[in-house]
Amino acid sequence: MAAPPDSVPESFQRIEESPEFHQLRSSFRNFAFPVTAGFVLWYLLYVLLSCYAPGFMSTKVVGNINVALVLGILQFVSTFAIAAWYARFAGRQLDPRAAAIRGRAEAAVPGQHADRPAVAEEAAE
Repeated sequence: MAAPPDSVPESFQRIEESPEFHQLRSSFRNFAFPVTAGFVLWYLLYVLLSCYAPGFMSTKVVGNINVALVLGILQFVSTFAIAAWYARFAGRQLDPRAAAIRGRAEAAVPGQHADRPAVAEEAAE
C-alpha cells in the first residue's frame, strides 16, 4: 500500500474551494445534522423514560404489549424511515450535484481516471 501524499493535489483544492462543492456540503449538513440530532434525542428520550419512568413504560397498551415495547419498535421503524428518507434525499439532491462536480473534475484532468474501469474489474474478481 502506498503512503498517503503529503499534500492535497491542486485540482482537489480547487474542487473543495468551489461554490458548487460548498453548496453540496451545506445541503448534506442541513439534512444530516438536524435529523441526527432529532434521532439521538428520540433515542435518549426512550432511555430516560426506561430509567426514570418505569411506571409509564410498563403501562399496558393492548394485552401484554406495553408502552416500552411500542416505543422500542418505533425506534426500529424510525431508523428505517430515516434511512429511506436519506436515500431519497441523496438520490434527488446530493448525487446529481456530486456527479456534476466529479464530471467537471475528470474533464479538467483528462486521462487521470482512465484506469478506473480496470481497477473496478480487478476489485470485483
